[in-house]
Amino acid sequence: MGELSVLALPGIPEVREGDDLAGLIRATGVELRPDDVLCVAHKVVSKAEGRVRRLADIEPGHQATEMASVSGKDPRHVQAVLDEAAVVVRAVGGHLICRTRHGFVCANAGVDRSNTGIDDAVVLLPEDPDASARALRAALGCAVVVTDSFGRAWRVGQAEVAIGVAGLAPLD
Repeated sequence: MGELSVLALPGIPEVREGDDLAGLIRATGVELRPDDVLCVAHKVVSKAEGRVRRLADIEPGHQATEMASVSGKDPRHVQAVLDEAAVVVRAVGGHLICRTRHGFVCANAGVDRSNTGIDDAVVLLPEDPDASARALRAALGCAVVVTDSFGRAWRVGQAEVAIGVAGLAPLD
């Protein structure tokens, strides 16, 4: 029987646009082997790829303003969600459940205000999470899973979801 071990990479700094994420991972000193699977939070991938929007740069439209008045959210944040959503599946109270152009059904189309690294900003999902995973795989030589935590509206808890994969055969 094989062995499974999980290791958090030490010393990853705050990631910013343009950072060499593979270089930051190599700088931890952890040796990644071809049979390893590296799981990377989408947020660091998105930040390195410049998928961060400052709220000050977002002009909310009529729909975003109306939805924000019902949800209590910042209208600029709602506009960012609408910009990223292919479809708003449901808007109830403070919950915006959306299908992204990637096909994910999640809260706020994956647009997140936490851990942005800068004030008054939102982090978006990577443009192409599979391409992001492939680039990291090419640079690091191991399988890569780009992850996101999906909350489920009206349920307690979070589930970690693979939104991008390279070097593994994902389940759909």
